[in-house]
Amino acid sequence: LYQAMQRRWPGTTMDYATLWQWSIDYPDQFWDWLWHEAGVIGDNASAVVVRNATAMPGAQWFPDAQLNYAENLLQRNDDGDAIIYWGEDQLRRRYSFTQLHAAVSQLQQAFQAAGVGCGDRVVGLLPNSPYAVIAMLATSALGAVWSSASPDFGVQGVRDRFGQITPTVLIATDGYFYSGKWYDCGEKSSSNCCTTAIADPCGYRPLRR
Repeated sequence: LYQAMQRRWPGTTMDYATLWQWSIDYPDQFWDWLWHEAGVIGDNASAVVVRNATAMPGAQWFPDAQLNYAENLLQRNDDGDAIIYWGEDQLRRRYSFTQLHAAVSQLQQAFQAAGVGCGDRVVGLLPNSPYAVIAMLATSALGAVWSSASPDFGVQGVRDRFGQITPTVLIATDGYFYSGKWYDCGEKSSSNCCTTAIADPCGYRPLRR
């Protein structure tokens, strides 16, 4: 931030305390500057940066702005590493930004074919893995809402969690590793596909491939 401020205001003497004080005294100026300096992609045509700034909770930041989370995270599209995944000592995956773009696009199109649109809910019964990231980004790209649960949840726990938001699509894994042991989730995933209030059958993601 210091370097960015030097570019914007050459000769400015700025330390951490001064920067912090500016953000407190003039939050609208600070956050409007940071929005543009950080290269956020979005529609921020309104001059309103914050409403009810002193209300905590209750403050509304960029109340009229619109942006897409996936669009901002996927600004890069090159061979640099986007995801390096090592699942215990069992699985290794590596995605470049180009590969991540392709994977997200593929799943986004599948979601669209399943009827997912803006405001719909997509849920994942997935471990922390690249597949969860890809599913979240594909969901966000459509303006839909993503929710997930760990595959070690019991069947009833998954139903209670996902049933509240009436998802359009459930995407599930076949299992997961924990402490070097493989836990099969095939029956659990199939059960939740049939009993959770979803509009379409689930996507099935074999983790070990």
